Amino acid sequence: MNMPTIPAEESLIEYPSDFPIKVVGIMQDEFAQTIVELVVEHDPEFHAGKIEMRPSSQGKYLSLTLTIRATSRAQLDNLYRALSSHELVKFVL
Repeated sequence: MNMPTIPAEESLIEYPSDFPIKVVGIMQDEFAQTIVELVVEHDPEFHAGKIEMRPSSQGKYLSLTLTIRATSRAQLDNLYRALSSHELVKFVL
Protein backbone atom coordinates (compact mmCIF):
# COMPACT_ATOMS: atom_id res chain seq x y z
CA MET A 1 0.00 0.00 0.00
CA ASN A 2 1.55 3.29 -1.10
CA MET A 3 0.93 6.19 1.20
CA PRO A 4 0.82 9.66 -0.34
CA THR A 5 3.83 11.82 0.41
CA ILE A 6 2.97 15.00 2.25
CA PRO A 7 5.47 17.84 1.90
CA ALA A 8 6.96 18.90 5.26
CA GLU A 9 5.43 22.37 4.96
CA GLU A 10 1.94 20.80 4.70
CA SER A 11 2.34 18.43 7.63
CA LEU A 12 0.18 19.12 10.68
CA ILE A 13 2.90 17.66 12.89
CA GLU A 14 6.06 19.54 13.73
CA TYR A 15 9.15 17.33 13.99
CA PRO A 16 10.60 16.38 16.35
CA SER A 17 7.72 16.18 18.81
CA ASP A 18 6.15 13.89 21.39
CA PHE A 19 3.37 11.96 19.69
CA PRO A 20 0.81 9.68 21.39
CA ILE A 21 -0.19 6.44 19.69
CA LYS A 22 -2.98 4.21 20.97
CA VAL A 23 -2.63 0.48 20.35
CA VAL A 24 -5.42 -1.97 21.22
CA GLY A 25 -4.99 -5.72 21.38
CA ILE A 26 -6.36 -8.82 23.04
CA MET A 27 -5.36 -9.06 26.70
CA GLN A 28 -2.30 -11.35 26.80
CA ASP A 29 0.71 -11.45 29.12
CA GLU A 30 3.17 -10.64 26.35
CA PHE A 31 1.13 -7.91 24.59
CA ALA A 32 2.62 -4.80 26.28
CA GLN A 33 6.21 -6.08 26.16
CA THR A 34 5.88 -7.08 22.50
CA ILE A 35 4.54 -3.63 21.58
CA VAL A 36 7.31 -1.89 23.54
CA GLU A 37 9.95 -3.93 21.67
CA LEU A 38 8.34 -3.00 18.35
CA VAL A 39 8.18 0.70 19.25
CA VAL A 40 11.84 0.74 20.36
CA GLU A 41 12.83 -0.42 16.87
CA HIS A 42 11.38 2.87 15.55
CA ASP A 43 12.16 5.11 18.55
CA PRO A 44 15.32 3.78 20.27
CA GLU A 45 14.94 6.26 23.16
CA PHE A 46 11.40 5.11 24.03
CA HIS A 47 10.99 3.70 27.53
CA ALA A 48 8.10 1.82 29.14
CA GLY A 49 7.48 4.67 31.60
CA LYS A 50 5.78 6.48 28.70
CA ILE A 51 2.91 3.96 28.51
CA GLU A 52 -0.61 4.24 29.86
CA MET A 53 -2.39 0.88 30.09
CA ARG A 54 -6.15 0.53 30.28
CA PRO A 55 -8.02 -2.80 30.21
CA SER A 56 -11.47 -2.94 28.60
CA SER A 57 -14.48 -3.17 30.90
CA GLN A 58 -14.82 -6.92 30.23
CA GLY A 59 -11.05 -7.51 30.47
CA LYS A 60 -10.83 -8.95 26.95
CA TYR A 61 -8.74 -6.12 25.44
CA LEU A 62 -5.86 -3.95 26.58
CA SER A 63 -5.38 -0.39 25.33
CA LEU A 64 -1.86 1.05 25.39
CA THR A 65 -1.17 4.73 24.86
CA LEU A 66 2.51 5.15 24.02
CA THR A 67 4.10 8.57 23.68
CA ILE A 68 6.95 8.36 21.21
CA ARG A 69 9.44 10.97 20.01
CA ALA A 70 8.37 11.50 16.41
CA THR A 71 11.28 12.61 14.25
CA SER A 72 9.74 12.34 10.77
CA ARG A 73 6.64 11.39 8.80
CA ALA A 74 8.48 8.32 7.49
CA GLN A 75 9.19 7.16 11.05
CA LEU A 76 5.51 7.49 12.01
CA ASP A 77 4.32 5.78 8.82
CA ASN A 78 6.71 2.87 9.34
CA LEU A 79 5.73 2.51 12.99
CA TYR A 80 1.99 2.58 12.18
CA ARG A 81 2.51 -0.08 9.49
CA ALA A 82 4.52 -2.29 11.85
CA LEU A 83 1.97 -1.97 14.65
CA SER A 84 -1.09 -2.39 12.41
CA SER A 85 0.27 -5.54 10.80
CA HIS A 86 1.27 -7.25 14.08
CA GLU A 87 -0.82 -10.32 14.91
CA LEU A 88 -1.50 -9.22 18.52
CA VAL A 89 -2.83 -5.79 17.49
CA LYS A 90 -6.52 -5.20 16.78
CA PHE A 91 -6.17 -1.53 15.80
CA VAL A 92 -3.94 1.54 16.06
CA LEU A 93 -5.05 5.16 16.51
